[in-house]
Amino acid sequence: YINGQKMLSVLHKAFNRSTTSIISIGRGSYFILTEQRQHQQHKGLFSMKTTAAALLFTATNTCTSSNCSVQSFAPFISRTSNNNNNLRHRQLHRSGMALFSTSSNRCERVPNRVALLQFNVDHEKEVNLKTASDFIDDAAAQGASLLVLPEIWNGPYATEAFPEYAEKLPNVGEDISDDSILSSTCPSYDLIRRKAIEHNVHIVGGSISERVSSAENSSDSIFNTCMCVNPSGELVAKHRKVHLFDIDVPGGIRFKESDTLTGGSTVSLFDAGEPFGKVGVGICYDIRFPELAMCMIGRGCRILVYPGAFNMTTGPAHWELLQRARAVDGQCYVIAVSPARSNPPSPSDIEGKSSYPHYTAWGHSTVVSPWGEIVSTIDEKPGIVLADLEMNKVDEMRQGIPTGNQKRWDLYTFEDKKA
Repeated sequence: YINGQKMLSVLHKAFNRSTTSIISIGRGSYFILTEQRQHQQHKGLFSMKTTAAALLFTATNTCTSSNCSVQSFAPFISRTSNNNNNLRHRQLHRSGMALFSTSSNRCERVPNRVALLQFNVDHEKEVNLKTASDFIDDAAAQGASLLVLPEIWNGPYATEAFPEYAEKLPNVGEDISDDSILSSTCPSYDLIRRKAIEHNVHIVGGSISERVSSAENSSDSIFNTCMCVNPSGELVAKHRKVHLFDIDVPGGIRFKESDTLTGGSTVSLFDAGEPFGKVGVGICYDIRFPELAMCMIGRGCRILVYPGAFNMTTGPAHWELLQRARAVDGQCYVIAVSPARSNPPSPSDIEGKSSYPHYTAWGHSTVVSPWGEIVSTIDEKPGIVLADLEMNKVDEMRQGIPTGNQKRWDLYTFEDKKA
């Protein structure tokens, strides 16, 4: 039996310039990974020579924020180019969640821990609800306090599919106490609400398609909507995607959300309390517009969250670039969560099933620091990205490089018209 903190200290001394992770596997047992890196950064990923050591041991202390770091487990595998342990990244992610997240192996909730839930989306809503529920349970078992789902997670990402999978959603401040109404009219939101209460966490509910009826219009309006819920199950923010994804890249992809969707008209944020503070929310294409981010930053946001489903054309080129740009511009944390990538189905697979066009998501859900550094990420496969946000870094960045106080309003203007 050995104290976890003492082992951590020993490993740090043994491996100069190393990073060490202690990962709980429950009942006082821990798995330690330590790596020595020769850093060379290229396109946000590490190319390095790595010396790695792993040790399984039993500790006398329990898993707390001071001695249990889960978030660096995924980056250790995905960023180590000379890894010769013959273990595949996907196997580690999936077995990792099963191993570390059983009900008897729960980690205490860590106040500054966020979880990005990247999972495959099926054509059956019930399957997606079950998947989301399992991922939420897994993330909560890892101590996460703020959970984020991907864009359009309850059905196919296809303009023709949005109306079929759309739900009638409540508005902020609207009191619906009848659970039967919620479960029948908006089962996706009801799941998020119930899980937030069950695990005492904030959940940014990715996005789903929303149906809105109006006496002025003969047909319903469909929105791409994110529902944000606090630990009491209260709807604290509702963001309707402001900028619709209408693009036509020659030789790449053509997609026109406005064929079905209506754009939102609000700047959306909520207060997640200490240590996170105010959290701003955009959806996918919204991240391309720094003006919306400036509105959220101007209203006091310290974290910007973007559920998104970039594709195989825009993803490799711009997904990480835009996250880092918004993080440096806003001097804040940026969290972007994608569905996992799924390959186009074969003709036999789709027989009798969904006839909607297949959409291939880029994946690579990521957390970026106020300095523009990749804090934690994943590849295209299903998995949970965990990161403990050092919120003091936001203040350090804003005080050290005080661009917020150095605007030249005599040369240009900016106006938040909804403030």
